[in-house]
Amino acid sequence: MNEKMLEMTMISLDDGVVMPELSFYLDATTREACEAVGHAVKNEECIFLANPVHKNGDKTVSFYEIGVIARIKQFVRLQNKGMRVLIQTEKRARLVDYSKDKYYVCHVTDVEETNDISEDEEKAIQSILKEKLKEAFDEGIVKNNVLYREIRSFKSVRKLVDSMADYVNISDDNRQELLEMLDVRSRAMRLIQIMEEVLGIGKIKKEIMEKVNQETAENQRKYVLREHMSVIRKELGDDGVDANVREFQKRLDEAGCSQEVYDKIEKEINYYKGIPQNAVESSVSANYIDVMLSYPWNVSTEDNNDLQSAIDILDKDHYGLEEVKERIVDYLAVHILSNKGDLPIICLVGPPGTGKTSIARSIARATSRKYVRLSLGGVHDEAEIRGHRKTYVGAMPGKIVQSMIKAKTNNPLMLLDEIDKVSSDYKGDVSSALLEVLDGEQNKEFNDHYFGVPVDLSNVLFIATANDISGIPGPLLDRMEVINISGYTENEKYHIAKLYLVEKTREKNGLTKSQFKIDAGAIREIISHYTREAGVRSLERNIDKVCRKACRKILTGEMDVVKVTKKNIQDFLGPYKYKDENGNLKNKIGAVRGLAWTAVGGVTLEIEVNVLPGTGTLQLTGKMGDVMKESAYAGMSYIRSLKESLALGDDYFAKHDFHIHIPEGAVPKDGPSAGITMATALYSAIFNVPVNGRIAMTGEITLRGEVLPIGGLKEKLLAAKMIGVKDILIPSKNESDYLELDEEITSGVNIHLVEDMRQVLDLALVR
Repeated sequence: MNEKMLEMTMISLDDGVVMPELSFYLDATTREACEAVGHAVKNEECIFLANPVHKNGDKTVSFYEIGVIARIKQFVRLQNKGMRVLIQTEKRARLVDYSKDKYYVCHVTDVEETNDISEDEEKAIQSILKEKLKEAFDEGIVKNNVLYREIRSFKSVRKLVDSMADYVNISDDNRQELLEMLDVRSRAMRLIQIMEEVLGIGKIKKEIMEKVNQETAENQRKYVLREHMSVIRKELGDDGVDANVREFQKRLDEAGCSQEVYDKIEKEINYYKGIPQNAVESSVSANYIDVMLSYPWNVSTEDNNDLQSAIDILDKDHYGLEEVKERIVDYLAVHILSNKGDLPIICLVGPPGTGKTSIARSIARATSRKYVRLSLGGVHDEAEIRGHRKTYVGAMPGKIVQSMIKAKTNNPLMLLDEIDKVSSDYKGDVSSALLEVLDGEQNKEFNDHYFGVPVDLSNVLFIATANDISGIPGPLLDRMEVINISGYTENEKYHIAKLYLVEKTREKNGLTKSQFKIDAGAIREIISHYTREAGVRSLERNIDKVCRKACRKILTGEMDVVKVTKKNIQDFLGPYKYKDENGNLKNKIGAVRGLAWTAVGGVTLEIEVNVLPGTGTLQLTGKMGDVMKESAYAGMSYIRSLKESLALGDDYFAKHDFHIHIPEGAVPKDGPSAGITMATALYSAIFNVPVNGRIAMTGEITLRGEVLPIGGLKEKLLAAKMIGVKDILIPSKNESDYLELDEEITSGVNIHLVEDMRQVLDLALVR
């Protein structure tokens, strides 16, 4: 079928879809639209109104196929050089193609509408449509009320549908859908469906507004009644309890708490009003109300969303700890970008004095949050977390709620210090109570026994600290993101002392820069010969001791300016506490230096073995734990399986006792990582072969002599370097951990990766 092609000016309708056979005003504000209107008026041509297809918020990429042919009835030029145009739409048309120079020009063809509705059916559809139109008019979801009677008078279903589609407040997508439907019956049925949806939403909105208006009216009524009561009390001259009640009611109205909390406190205020002022219950009730109203129900601080500022604060407050700061910044970046309340619960694990608490304080500064610290060391009563019920004498809220009241904001940074040292007894399990605090799904409704109403802790940034991760119960650990803070190298300790500790202790002791000076050599001497620690706490104490000595020398007139150097450091701190152990690194038989990782950092252990005439007993001393004892038995079994051992004779092991000892017998020791060390010491003692004294080792052993991986590699390497060891044997399966270490830690030592005991013996023994 040949369709007639028409060329005409096209105008893009960005503000909505229009239907055929109606009039409307169009504001032409762009130069393109004004020129298009001018061309159509000048040539007395029709125009084609098309709606653009928008995709993902981009600019117009195409137009809908079905639009409307219209005529310009009149126009008025506006002061802003635009036009207001009165347009009369006529009929639907199909867009074939278009081009653009100064404005759009298009080719369109007529479309043929189908209408096979019978006379009875048309009456039924008209009745339904007019009923829906009346409902829309009654609900107020129409553009204006003027056209209501005119539209109801239409006798044609086609015209009624098109007019209603424009008149009722439906979406542009729905209007475009109706515009593109060429079958009148289908168009009418679809409009009825759309009207049902719109009317349903309108009824829900109306119900919501009615509820809101009722609540508002009730609140206004209560407010007026309270004001009247206040005036009456003033006239009567009531004081005492009434004054407290007025104060409580005022604070309650300003608290911004939930309706549940509001009702709870208001009920308690009403109870308090009826109690004689000299009764015991009066003070209990007043204290409860005061504590409840002191909680920051609706008070929060604004987070600092400047990530660079947070990075600068962390760098300024702490030297080194790059991996730790990087992970913390990653968490902050996710929180800022997602703009959600869900916050990770971070657990900083590391030896004492490594800056866990100060890092938490820096994070609070970086995020502009209030900082509160909750010490959990030695807490053994669940009620200290959840509080006591207010019926008990001297009842108080738990430490969590007390910390929130102290912070005066509902989104502080709360430090849970020493979380690995909580304990439990017959009074309850503290770690189980903390599960609710640290679980993001549960802490939105934390239950404090004293309050008796849910408390929202979801906006709190929790940070926990611990020395030993093994002391944290599994379910509690599962809810936290663990960040390990290792010990510091000597170079890191030097920079921390130079940049932070010297200045801090100098100001603490009232000294000025001109009065007290300490050079780099003296600081390094303190680190090397007066401290043996993973952190810097002992280092700070020694610098503090030097400052105190300096104060005395200045006040006694012995010196005006105190200069501490490498040469005179012993005048301030006395003889060296730790001397170089190079003299203790001699080759020995039956003595091997092992490496261990404890809660206070890395340490070295010299494991000794003696072989004595006896009955084949393996004796273990030095306060070893069960795991370490099992490693000793595994090492002994491996040595006995060697062909060298078989050459000793069938009765050698039956006629000798073997004694393994680890010095410092009062200190508990455990873990499997001394397995290869004990096996090497046994081999050395049995075969009378000396062990290289400048070698240290760590690794777990199996019965077949395989060397298994260990933990705490960084701390162990630092401990070895501290005593001058140059060669260190580590499991080859720890190679990835070794490669991640800074060059400062691995420089100056030779790392040997070993897979089995044969390699260990070849490297360690001096044959």
